[in-house]
Amino acid sequence: MPLLLIVERVLLVGLVLFQISCARNPVTGKKQLVLMSENQEIQMGKESDPEILAFFGRYEDPDLQAFITEKGNEMAAVSHRPNLAYEFKIVDSPVINAFAVPGGFVYFTRGIMAHFNNEAEFAGVLGHEIGHVTARHSVIQQRNNLLGQLGMIAGVVLVPQLSEFIEPLSQGMQLALLSFGRDAERQSDELGVEYSSKIGYDAVEMAGFFETLERQQDKAGGSTVPEFLSTHPSPAERNLTVAQLAETWKEKLNLTDAEVNREAYLRRIEGLVYGEDPRQGFLEKGVFYHPELKFRFPVPADWSFQNSPQQVQMAPKNGEAVLSLTLASGENLREMANQLVENYQLEVLSLSEEKVNGLPSVQLYAEQKQENGSGIRLLVYFIEHSGTRYQLMGLAESGNFSSYESAFLSTMNNFSVLKEADKLNRQPERLRIQTLSRDTTLKQALKAQGMPDARLEELAILNGRKLDESLPAGTLIKVPK
Repeated sequence: MPLLLIVERVLLVGLVLFQISCARNPVTGKKQLVLMSENQEIQMGKESDPEILAFFGRYEDPDLQAFITEKGNEMAAVSHRPNLAYEFKIVDSPVINAFAVPGGFVYFTRGIMAHFNNEAEFAGVLGHEIGHVTARHSVIQQRNNLLGQLGMIAGVVLVPQLSEFIEPLSQGMQLALLSFGRDAERQSDELGVEYSSKIGYDAVEMAGFFETLERQQDKAGGSTVPEFLSTHPSPAERNLTVAQLAETWKEKLNLTDAEVNREAYLRRIEGLVYGEDPRQGFLEKGVFYHPELKFRFPVPADWSFQNSPQQVQMAPKNGEAVLSLTLASGENLREMANQLVENYQLEVLSLSEEKVNGLPSVQLYAEQKQENGSGIRLLVYFIEHSGTRYQLMGLAESGNFSSYESAFLSTMNNFSVLKEADKLNRQPERLRIQTLSRDTTLKQALKAQGMPDARLEELAILNGRKLDESLPAGTLIKVPK
């Protein structure tokens, strides 16, 4: 290689490394090693956005979407990175969560929107998520983490050999689930206070929402509140810090009449879907029903279960098997089976056509030999129903397959058309805003609305209050109906 060309390449590499190593954090102004340019960061967000929306689904409420966009843009304008083309979206998940991915894409679940009790709480968390973007936390964390191919069955670690057949989380969803260290969370808390205060909100309310999260986590045994809380500083620490920061910003901005806007917010979320939406499929007494697609099938007893817009997954707690339902594409069922065989280089043990409860179906038994001499055995039913084709796949290591075959067959052979009117017509609960006509406690008010005792603590958390708390006449409360 000519010496001049070598020198040019060395200089080019040196320039790139210099630019990377001399990147300045937009919030702190300090130099830091970031292996991604701002253009790359923005492109990553653009690529991740459709993947995230495909996984969760967008929550269709134009007025609520307009609200989060308006407040998000107002807050972004006073942030440390006002020139980013931010996008703010509400996704269709009952989980209490909010997250951001690089480039200015911010997501709130309908579950977290339901649990805010005023605009100031919402604004504080919105500022917190914008803070993750402005401080480039996702980019920095990507420098520190190598994201693996994450399985999608909650609480189950599959036998590694099975993972090849399980669609991994997309890059977008891996970014959405990326957790940050406590220092990053503290910094985002500070930015949430700063940004929400700058657009006129009382950031003290943000601390109150952390208490709601803590109560929800305690009630659920820590299992349903995701990374948003689990890696954050303790709620007690955050409450104190956020309250002090809020007072500091009030003085700095001379904010004498900071906004809370409780009634306006509650009126805004009236009619919001609360909890699981049965229209997207629901599990009841060991049977999965899908009212929109009009099918049903039994779920193996004591198996973990996860439903998403893309697929349904089931697995025993030991992770030795997995059973999944996905949409299948192809001209016909036989072609789909042949394509699966080709894609995974399977040895066909049997291939047959036989209707399942009156529905056209192709059944495939196959095996994939492993390099170490072991193998994975699959049982796959391809079923057509009302013009839609489904793939039900059960798999386990060949040596363990017989232990799970009956469970696979029970689910597959009992896939059938959903006809029960009460299941077909099942509707989700929606938030109703009730005005108290007299002085009372929250517990008394909820019982007067017909709420069962088993749900009282859940609804106290939803309202951000204690059950024995005294409420004056005229107070608004949230009641799902």
